[in-house]
Amino acid sequence: MADWGPVFISLVLFILLSPGLLFQIPGKNRFIEFGNFQTSGVSILIHALIFFALIAIFLIAIGVHMFMGP
Repeated sequence: MADWGPVFISLVLFILLSPGLLFQIPGKNRFIEFGNFQTSGVSILIHALIFFALIAIFLIAIGVHMFMGP
């Protein structure tokens, strides 16, 4: 049986934390902008740090596991 927890959590966080898709920190005009579909180098770095922190919490601290099938 394969553990699909890390794959699923990583995919969901990657989609949600893509800079400019749902939100962008820092934005071009304000600190946080929602749905502007733009990005910058600084926002990529910030979103990567947030992604790393959340993935570490979910996979290492909490230990999310999902097993599929018999």
